[in-house]
Amino acid sequence: MSAIEATYSRVAQPQRTTLRLIGSAFVAFGVFLSGFVIDEPAPYELWMAGLIGLWFILGLRISRGVAPLLALLLTFNIGGMLSLTQMKDLATGPMYIAVSTFLALTAVFYAAIIEDSHKRLPLIFNAWTFAAVATSALGILGYFHAFPGAEVFTLYDRAKGAFQDPNVFGPFLVPPSLYLIHGILAGDLKKSPLKAAALLVLALGIFLSFSRAAWGLFALGVALLILIMLLKERSGAFRLRVLVLSLAAIIMLVASLLVALQIPKVAELFSARAQLVQQYDGEHLGRFERHRIGFTMMMERPFGIGPLVFGTMFPEDEHNIWLKSLTTYGWLGFVSYVGMLLWTLALGFRNLLLDRPWQPFLMIAWISVLGHATIGNVIDIDHWRHVYLLLGTVWGCAALEVRHKRRVRGAV
Repeated sequence: MSAIEATYSRVAQPQRTTLRLIGSAFVAFGVFLSGFVIDEPAPYELWMAGLIGLWFILGLRISRGVAPLLALLLTFNIGGMLSLTQMKDLATGPMYIAVSTFLALTAVFYAAIIEDSHKRLPLIFNAWTFAAVATSALGILGYFHAFPGAEVFTLYDRAKGAFQDPNVFGPFLVPPSLYLIHGILAGDLKKSPLKAAALLVLALGIFLSFSRAAWGLFALGVALLILIMLLKERSGAFRLRVLVLSLAAIIMLVASLLVALQIPKVAELFSARAQLVQQYDGEHLGRFERHRIGFTMMMERPFGIGPLVFGTMFPEDEHNIWLKSLTTYGWLGFVSYVGMLLWTLALGFRNLLLDRPWQPFLMIAWISVLGHATIGNVIDIDHWRHVYLLLGTVWGCAALEVRHKRRVRGAV
């Protein structure tokens, strides 16, 4: 290397590091924007579009470990493009698939930047938590009409924060809630009061969303989180701490719930929403009958029927991600989506109990992906921004594990 090249390298390296730090901050801001999606395309899409381009210009690469995620998600959306050929009136169909394709790219982007440096994981989850607390606070204030015009953050007397739908708002708050719970159980006890306060805001937001999917996701997530933490840690003292703090947190949440139920408006809506099967689920052309008819119909439609068409044929949309995959993305999309989810869960499960710096984030993301796949039986999740962040986190952590093992083998 010449003297000039050496000098340039010394100058360029700090500049490159500075750019990457700025880029990481931009990623955090993008994650924060994911908590504010009132319309499509949202500011999140506009910000992330520029950010993804910037990062790849700076040298971000897609490794072989992340490439299968890219291939499966692109195949999923190719199925969506083929479904457009079945539409008599394209209307908003192309925009729907364009957003789907872009969201798929965000999952790959998150996986790539996490593989590039696991130190971005705390930044990402902290930004998500800040966004969740902010949008949850808006939903709570809106529910109680705390200021003029606050009702814009509610829908049908349910908190929705800065989202279009309470059923998206509630689940968005769950992974940050798990992150806070993990921090309380395994982190510095001095910071626990602040985390507990933030957790209460999120828990109240989840409750006031009156989303049964969000309630179930939260309960499942907390149970799995505690179980996996107990399985991973062999220390009796740590296990005792987890159990004691978990019990304290549960008591605190139950007490908060009982206080909230003293408000007649809250108690009335809770009583109605707490029923396992609502009238609109079991009635003629209700949710379950639409599922049955839809699956039968899709057996004869290999290319699907196109985005948002199902809702014009029936009283409501699919409200089932498996049916949605068939109607909007065709058989090709359905197979790709199921394959991608199974692969994601298998990757995460394989590395779930390993002692790594990124293990807590992998654990939370894996639990959340499993939970979202479960609630996907009663809701559509193909346009939920945070789901793609979760997918990217699992794949990014899996790629980190591959790099770690390669490094260990090289050192031997």
